[in-house]
Amino acid sequence: MLAEQVSADAAVNVASPWWKGAAIYQIYPRSFADSNGDGIGDLPGITAHLDHVASLGVDAIWLSPFFTSPMRDFGYDVADYCGVDPVFGTLADFDALVERAHALNLKVMIDQVYSHSSDQHAWFQESRSSRDNPKADWYVWADAKPDGSPPSNWQSVFTGPAWTWDARRGQYYLHNFLSEQPDLNLHNPAVQDAALDVARFWLDRGVDGFRLDALNFAMHDLELRDNPPAPAGGKRTRSFDFQQHLYNQSHPDIVKFLERLRGLTDSYGDRFTLAEVGGDHALGEMQAFTAGQHRLNSAYGFDFLYAEKLTPALVAGVVRDWPESQGWPSWAFENHDAPRAITRWAGDGIHAEQLKRAKMLLLCTLRGSIILYQGEELGLSQVDVPFGHLQDPEAIANWPHTLSRDGARTPMPWRADAPNLGFSSGTPWLPTGADHRELAVDREEQRHDSLLHFTRQCLALRGQNQALRDGSIEVIEAGDALLVFDRRGGTLHLRCTFNLSDQPVPFEPSGKALFETGQVDGGSIAPYGALIEELS
Repeated sequence: MLAEQVSADAAVNVASPWWKGAAIYQIYPRSFADSNGDGIGDLPGITAHLDHVASLGVDAIWLSPFFTSPMRDFGYDVADYCGVDPVFGTLADFDALVERAHALNLKVMIDQVYSHSSDQHAWFQESRSSRDNPKADWYVWADAKPDGSPPSNWQSVFTGPAWTWDARRGQYYLHNFLSEQPDLNLHNPAVQDAALDVARFWLDRGVDGFRLDALNFAMHDLELRDNPPAPAGGKRTRSFDFQQHLYNQSHPDIVKFLERLRGLTDSYGDRFTLAEVGGDHALGEMQAFTAGQHRLNSAYGFDFLYAEKLTPALVAGVVRDWPESQGWPSWAFENHDAPRAITRWAGDGIHAEQLKRAKMLLLCTLRGSIILYQGEELGLSQVDVPFGHLQDPEAIANWPHTLSRDGARTPMPWRADAPNLGFSSGTPWLPTGADHRELAVDREEQRHDSLLHFTRQCLALRGQNQALRDGSIEVIEAGDALLVFDRRGGTLHLRCTFNLSDQPVPFEPSGKALFETGQVDGGSIAPYGALIEELS
């Protein structure tokens, strides 16, 4: 339930920048809405459904890549950073999307991929043509060892060596991901200038921020030193997992480029820069990338995205790791690269419906900016995509030990009784979820007790309370089941209590109930129940 009135003391601090504590809705364009019946989502489809996004009460949308691309990694292999791929529409379609979003008071963020491009990009085509052309040093090239083997032992994220031989240059080029995704040489000032020109192009078109993909892969060790082996133990499904990634990523000079980027975005006013950072040293890198007032505004990692279980210890750990002295974090429980959280955390458990609500309320009460992935407001489950229908190169390469990215990228269900659940009049590029019909937007709109309506209530609670949007956080208890933390902002003091277990837990309220989910009475809190209280 949501309190009908919000006190003046709870009001959001209007002096804060829009992104501080914002709720951001991630849209994966291929799977959101198809306007022309080719089975692939597009920009006009997004524009036509922005009313739904705005109705949630979010502050911004983040669009995954829609740029010109051969789609070997579905847009993260960019062939033209300033072009829209025809499968998604045109630049005019993008401009119309931005105009409509702004009319609905939605900010627009887009991806920027500065770590690598497509091998079809004109820059790479010129770079590979010779060793002395104007862009010869725009990518990472190196001679073979005397025996013809690659310059170092680095392994790619998508398995196999991170080096591919190119006969035209008579050298190897680096690719931390697919061989069709050669790494840009961001050490080169001319490449940095070109990247900033790309950012300027989109800022001039009205975008309000950037999400920076795979940012810690943006620079490499210039000495090409071998990575040491990883310690024994742990899950290893890729050759990448056998190394400590000390030299193919995480170069300390990345922050110098980020300062240049921040200078550019600040010149456009209230813009937001958000880093994606993964890996064994993600926390230190995120905090380095966001340190002070001259680097990025925020960063998010994979603390929740790959967590097999939602526990009080997990939440307490991320809160501890981001003290207020360490900048501004962002959090996502789901995205296009990770299996759906409800499937990871609940499976087919009898309390799955209650867990959906607890996780949504928890996300909306964390300190930081938050990211909802399309369909998360509906409680979509992970789809088991058969091998013959897989599109994701990572999943295909590592089958059956896969991150199942396709299973989180299946079409958004709009209308339960429409062909392909209203996503497209044609055959969708990925199959729809077998259990997604009852979770379609139109069905959940009709049910006042649906997760969709609950999500709107959670976001309204966050948006109307300074304590939740940009206040402080203090963990009071993080036991086996019970998670308790306080949020303070202005004169408002809130206590947030969650039972993150499938058993009732003894509990006595201590303040004025502001919002709750699940049963909280009789001296206990129900499985995956939660209560937000206002303390005096």
